[in-house]
Amino acid sequence: MVRLPSRDDLRQFALSFYWIPNTRFGMPFRHSAMRVVLLSLLCADLGSPMADVLNKATVLVLNRNWQAINIRTPADAFCQMASGTATGLEVNGEEDITPMTWDQWIKLPIRSQDNSVLTVRGPIRIPSVIVAVNYSRVPMRRPSLNARAIRERDGNRCQYTGLVLRSDQGSIDHIVPRSRGGKDTWDNCVWSSKEINNRKGNRLPQEAGLKLIRSPRPPSELPVTAFIRNYHGIADWRFFVAD
Repeated sequence: MVRLPSRDDLRQFALSFYWIPNTRFGMPFRHSAMRVVLLSLLCADLGSPMADVLNKATVLVLNRNWQAINIRTPADAFCQMASGTATGLEVNGEEDITPMTWDQWIKLPIRSQDNSVLTVRGPIRIPSVIVAVNYSRVPMRRPSLNARAIRERDGNRCQYTGLVLRSDQGSIDHIVPRSRGGKDTWDNCVWSSKEINNRKGNRLPQEAGLKLIRSPRPPSELPVTAFIRNYHGIADWRFFVAD
């Protein structure tokens, strides 16, 4: 009689063959089909509301020095822990934080404050923080180009008059208007009063009798930790990121 592969056999196959670690944040490449297979082996019913919990970005990722570097979904966190590229942190207070391997994690009891998923082996606690054990860097990045970032770079000042503006008094001005080929770039966008912006229209500054108080430049790159925010109010994150 031919023995059909068990769930454990398939799970080990998925982990050993398809989940290949890379160097980016110590995380594995994701093969979409095998990702579904692996999660289906872990979870009893991916078609239930459990799938929503698994795919919401609520897990803080730390490097091996315990510095915040990313936010992932519980689905990704489970896969990283199961493949050995991450450990989960059991957080019971600032002085009681313990790294847990996958085999240790799946045996943890479910506390009243924990979220969990129902799996073929019973409920498993969803980690709130994991550690990428093979990654030590803190990547650098530049803020996204948007109105808030332009306003912060320019210190809330109109770049034509130097006046400090309330947020509702200013808007982005394209030095070379988009109608004339201007691009959405750091060196072509400045914060301007709405009045000046409307007066300038689709003209160049010199054509409108305006002069920039300084030349715009891209902001400096910052550690990614500076951009991570605890929008979900997850209690365990307070030890690793600013509110």
